[in-house]
Amino acid sequence: MSNVFKAHAALFIVNAIYGANYVIAKGLMPDVIGPSGFILLRVIGACLLFWLVFSFSWEKVLLKDLARMALCAVFGVAMNQLFFFNGLSLTSPINASVIMTSTPIIVLVMASIILGERITWLRSVGVLVGAIGAVALILSTGGEASTATERGDLFILINATSYSLYLVTVKPLMLKYRPLTVITWIFTFGLVFVLPFGFGQFLEVAWSALTMADILSMGFVVLCTTFLAYLLNIFALKIVSPTISSSYIYLQPLLAGSFALWYSSSGFLQGLFGREADYSNDITLFKVFCALFIFVGVYLVSKPVVKQ
Repeated sequence: MSNVFKAHAALFIVNAIYGANYVIAKGLMPDVIGPSGFILLRVIGACLLFWLVFSFSWEKVLLKDLARMALCAVFGVAMNQLFFFNGLSLTSPINASVIMTSTPIIVLVMASIILGERITWLRSVGVLVGAIGAVALILSTGGEASTATERGDLFILINATSYSLYLVTVKPLMLKYRPLTVITWIFTFGLVFVLPFGFGQFLEVAWSALTMADILSMGFVVLCTTFLAYLLNIFALKIVSPTISSSYIYLQPLLAGSFALWYSSSGFLQGLFGREADYSNDITLFKVFCALFIFVGVYLVSKPVVKQ
């Protein structure tokens, strides 16, 4: 099994986790825990797990590289997570999803400027095709009363830009260190940056009143959405470019919809996470066509650049 295949498999798993996270984490905010407090919980839990594993395979980091890791923590942990969770609470899921599809385009431009990555016609077409499929799929839901606000939309756009900067900024570190080393230090700095924003909401949580379903949902978000997803994503970045990594965001609407259908029809999942919900939607030919656009877009962006 080639490293490139492993990288693409890792990216697919990451976005499958993110797709499930929309359903699992949604029920926790804001009644169980506030968005900023939830981010602090995620970062604390993941940081402890990263250091636990990292302690068995220590790797020395140069002081100058710690500065870059701190910058990655600002973009990839603090701004990225805080603006997304708070933005999602202020705008509609449709608006948030549409804005997030701008990430690969932002990454493509930034990677060209910062890393000198070549923008080919094939990758440009792939970004466009994937964006058309994702936006069309999201907008095809329709019929939802708008809960969007300009402030919420702005927060999501800041999140997309921040995550794009993170993907580009972290890439040079992957050429020098192991993925575990990089992500451990990034989350350590990220904890320092997130603490002032989430501490108040974190203390407001009625921890003794949490149900087993609440604990399992929080465990999924910490273990899978944060620890595992970030680790797999940074492993993939060691092998593929930021542009390829970011292109997988186009799969999230499809994967999120698939998980929502499964959740709606699964008594086991609803019992496990303690919430009954009907996310079922008719599977139409149009949605299948949109999904095809998404897959084609990811394939075109992931094609390696042929050196002349």
